[in-house]
Amino acid sequence: MNTNLNSQVPSPRAVTGEGWATIAGVIGTALLLAKKILAPKAAKPELMSRADFYAELLDLKDDMHANHLAILEKLEANHRELLAALDRQVSRINTLETGLARVDERTRK
Repeated sequence: MNTNLNSQVPSPRAVTGEGWATIAGVIGTALLLAKKILAPKAAKPELMSRADFYAELLDLKDDMHANHLAILEKLEANHRELLAALDRQVSRINTLETGLARVDERTRK
């Protein structure tokens, strides 16, 4: 009990460093919570309609078909080139075999 009659209001307590840290933490938390609640929501992307989806699918199918045809044409060109090279090798081999057969006939006599 206070014996001094003139001082009826108790003196204010000093805030310690831990008190200031607690106050700053509470204020920061309140600001982050307010930011999260009040922030504008991101707009959801619109879904494709079924007709748009099938149109895109047909375009993709056409592109894939064109790529497939291009690959087949390249394969066919390579095949023709290989067959031509093989024909040239066959004619060289036949010429060599003919020459070897003549040499063989000459050496046998």
